[in-house]
Amino acid sequence: MEFRLLGTVSVETFTGPLPLGPAKRRSLLAALLLSANTPVSVGRLTDSLWDDTPPLQARGVIQGHVSRLRALLVGADAEAYGVELATLGDAYVLRVPETLIDAQRFEELLMLAREQRSPADTVLMLKEALSLWQGPALSGAFAGPPLRAAAHSLEESRLATVEQLARTYGVLGEHHRAAALLAAETAAHPLRESLAAELMLALYRAGRQSEALDRFHRTRRLLADELGIDPGHKLADAYALILRGDGGSGEPGAGPGPRPVAAPAGTRSSAPVRATAPVGAAPSAGAAAPAGAVAPADAAAPAGAVAPGPDSAGPSGAAGDVPVGGGGAAASPAALRPSAVAPAPHPGEPLPVDLLPRAPRGFHGRGAELAALTRAAAGEAPVCLVTGPAGVGKTALALQWAHRSGALFPDGRLFADLRGFSEAGEPALIDVLREFLLALGVAPRRVPESAPAAAALFRSLTDRRRVLVVLDNARDSATVRALLPGGSDCVTLVTSRHRLEGLIASDAARPVPLDTLEADDGTALLAGVLGEERVLAEPVAARRLAELCGGLPLALRVTAARLAGRPRWTLAALADELADEQGRLAYLDVDDTGVAAALRLTVQHLPPDAVHQFARLGHHPGGHFDPYAAAALAGTDPVAAAAALERLAAAHLVSETAPGRWILHDLVRLYARGLDPASAHEALTGVLDHCIATALAAADTAEPGGEPCFVLPDGYREPAAVRDFADRAEAMRWLAAERENLALAAVAARAAGLEDRTWRIILLQWPQVVWRVRDNWAPLLELALESARAGKDAYAESRVLTLLGWVLTEEGRTIEAAAVLERSPVLAREAGDPLGEATALINLAVVQAELGELPTALENCTRAVELCREEADRHTEMLGLQHLARMQLTAGRPQEALACARTALDLGPEHEEAVRRSLLLAVCGEARIALGEEEDGIRLLDRAAREAEHAGYDDGAVRALEALVRVSARTEYRRRYDEALRRLTDEG
Repeated sequence: MEFRLLGTVSVETFTGPLPLGPAKRRSLLAALLLSANTPVSVGRLTDSLWDDTPPLQARGVIQGHVSRLRALLVGADAEAYGVELATLGDAYVLRVPETLIDAQRFEELLMLAREQRSPADTVLMLKEALSLWQGPALSGAFAGPPLRAAAHSLEESRLATVEQLARTYGVLGEHHRAAALLAAETAAHPLRESLAAELMLALYRAGRQSEALDRFHRTRRLLADELGIDPGHKLADAYALILRGDGGSGEPGAGPGPRPVAAPAGTRSSAPVRATAPVGAAPSAGAAAPAGAVAPADAAAPAGAVAPGPDSAGPSGAAGDVPVGGGGAAASPAALRPSAVAPAPHPGEPLPVDLLPRAPRGFHGRGAELAALTRAAAGEAPVCLVTGPAGVGKTALALQWAHRSGALFPDGRLFADLRGFSEAGEPALIDVLREFLLALGVAPRRVPESAPAAAALFRSLTDRRRVLVVLDNARDSATVRALLPGGSDCVTLVTSRHRLEGLIASDAARPVPLDTLEADDGTALLAGVLGEERVLAEPVAARRLAELCGGLPLALRVTAARLAGRPRWTLAALADELADEQGRLAYLDVDDTGVAAALRLTVQHLPPDAVHQFARLGHHPGGHFDPYAAAALAGTDPVAAAAALERLAAAHLVSETAPGRWILHDLVRLYARGLDPASAHEALTGVLDHCIATALAAADTAEPGGEPCFVLPDGYREPAAVRDFADRAEAMRWLAAERENLALAAVAARAAGLEDRTWRIILLQWPQVVWRVRDNWAPLLELALESARAGKDAYAESRVLTLLGWVLTEEGRTIEAAAVLERSPVLAREAGDPLGEATALINLAVVQAELGELPTALENCTRAVELCREEADRHTEMLGLQHLARMQLTAGRPQEALACARTALDLGPEHEEAVRRSLLLAVCGEARIALGEEEDGIRLLDRAAREAEHAGYDDGAVRALEALVRVSARTEYRRRYDEALRRLTDEG
């Protein structure tokens, strides 16, 4: 059900619009909706329904309309949506969720647009807001004075939104699109000067100066003829700007200032261990990157593409990273796209995305439920709700249907385990939405930071597409609502142990209850695993086994797997054993006795090594595990762990969801945990140290060449074997796939008082932080900071503060970043960490330069360079010199900037540091031009642009080419600039 005010006043339902009848009834509805959930007096309703003196029977007319409207709503099952038209004394109130009113959703989207830091995200929000309009507001109603005022206010808001959208298009350099948008609105509102002014500027910036000037003169004549007035200041200012040849602030490149960076050095070690974190800057919208950080191969990077180096932007920041307060990752956008996803398609093209786990093996029966799902999915934007107790097979049913119905969803299938009933805790909503958006082709820096904005973008991307969204293990309706797609042809399949009645009421979810299997179906499942001959030989015993397992597929599969490996066992003997075991567990009041009995009997007959492995798996803090993690939990090696996992899989105690990736059912995990509770601390410590060792190896492969050694935590237990990563791409894939597990491991370490493990596990993810900086890392880094402080470790606290400060800067939270970074150099000095101090000073200096504290920034950056020279660390020295050169250029000291950049270049960057070289060459070129040496400056800028283009670093190419376009009229530079800008905006 939807109430519409932005167009014809109407109430839309699944069966079509309600027959509201005469205009005055629509007026009544509009007046109530404009004051939704607030009592509206009869007097105000009278003013809304009559323009002149109301008739004597006005109250009776209003009562009649209210009565008819109430009957229409009741007939449309409005109560299920939380809608009620109530009488309160001498007033009426329409109680309705604001999400059902298009005008309220319009305002919400405008609010979200204001919160976006990326112009592309702002465009998406504004376009979705304007798409709600289907004509003049409050059409079809008789507009008394209050409604006329409301309609005018809504129209003003719409026009202001159009102007805002046009300005944001301008920020992205899409001036032709802005002009097309404004031309249509200007034709409808020829006397609105603000629209005409925006159109003039858009036309001028699109290279259509004569049209822009003609628009001014036409509007001036119209104002004089119709109103007898001269142009106002907005129109006059736009005309003056065009005559001066000044495009105004909407040009691309007027972005935020410098972007810091700082990858932590991770952990120190008394035993030499290869360092993984160079103390350089990390890539992202002008942020410094570890030199030579090659884009992950799984991210579809161009051959030879490298991570963007530090970009301490001057007054005109990197193009494409302009408004609303922060940049995202400035790595080559193509280099940041997930490997499983092709570039974002144009409308109508399929989305090659499939996040479904593999189809369940040994699935039998449930024909009625599968058919019910198919029927439920046939409606408009249906939400199908599979409910039932734990172990009944909800996930298996959902996945079976999803895999069978793949042809219905050519635009993709998404899957998320919401872990609503898991001890590991539910994932953050923004994390689920982020994975969906990345899978749909959204570049990491274009993913909004807030869950509401990400949800709105998700709805927009799935509009007019046929996508299946499977939400497994949902605990409540609110979480599901935020993850619903926007297209009417999309299907959402939800599984839950709860009935989720709120979802049924608000979104007309179609419940498909899943009960335990009847004895016949349970027997059929046994036959599917054991073979029909064996079951037909003992039909009574087979039926009894099905009953003893409580009709739960989980218990039946465990039991069947045990029998399958013992062909000489009779079903009757196992039934007797299971009955005895079940009786004992029932006496102990164990939940899900059928499952517990089957598990206990199965475990009793496993070899000791498999039992040991199974018990330790119960203490794993994450959601999935591989043989390396299993070995660390059990204190064995990966070969032995893999063999044990295969044996456990044969007994249906673990499930392999992908090659080398295993999970435990929640009920199985609880049972395993209870087998050996005394080993919990030892198992947890083992898997935490495995996380540290593997993250060290991954970071060392992803970004080699950092500091020489680390101090590992007290009592560190070296794993028997550590995963070997062939290249950077494989290491980055592991870090991305294990992000959630590593976060859960860090939380478990903190809860167990293992502070020294907590901050190390978090900090060692820095290569992933570097490449996906706007991926909501701050909460995890704050947990690391708490642990470092709890352990009174100045080194750790400094390193965490340095990385956290940089992340906050990239998120546009510059003031917070400055407060965080001020403490970091002091702590590094206390800890005897000069390179950590240097990195902290560089990041602090970049933030201070953004805040206008240029003298202090220059001083700190100079001190950082001195520290690097004392430590003979060329990598960090180059980083410091580059930022220092940019700051000197900004301060109007081009000679010093040139000398500084030359010194950095003379340090001899390797060939893989083409990005940093490009940035330094650009500084040299701009400095030469500032010194009046225009020919040399153009040559250096052209060289900088070419190196950036070759490296796939579009931010750097745009910066250098923008400087070239300002001083040269060559069409080649304009063409290359436009191409680089288009790549940046299209892919970023």
